[in-house]
Amino acid sequence: MSERFLITIQLLGAGGFGAIIGWFVYYINRYRKGDVQFSDLTTLIGILGGGAVLALFPAKSALFGAYGIGLFLGFFGYFAFLLLWVRISKNFTVDWFLDGRRRKPTSSYEIPDDERPPMARNDDPSDGFDD
Repeated sequence: MSERFLITIQLLGAGGFGAIIGWFVYYINRYRKGDVQFSDLTTLIGILGGGAVLALFPAKSALFGAYGIGLFLGFFGYFAFLLLWVRISKNFTVDWFLDGRRRKPTSSYEIPDDERPPMARNDDPSDGFDD
């Protein structure tokens, strides 16, 4: 394999790793249950430039740059997908981003008793999860 091919694979891998971390950071912040705390900020800083990341992708290198671009794409890509899914949905409007408002399902919707709902609420004792 050529050196150029290997460098390209490394850059794509670092960018992909950053995209996964960025996507996950947005997901965690979007669905948090409590208030934002100082520890959340330190966790985010640790993800962005922590020792493990700098060990994998040295600072001022192309790999670290690809990781940063991946973080950006993953974090804002998650938001872009949410915007798209809300836009094409008949049950959600942009109000969902503000306070979670959505249209009530019509009576023609049903979740069979033998099906576990895809997302269960913590305060629902019938969801089958032990809290």
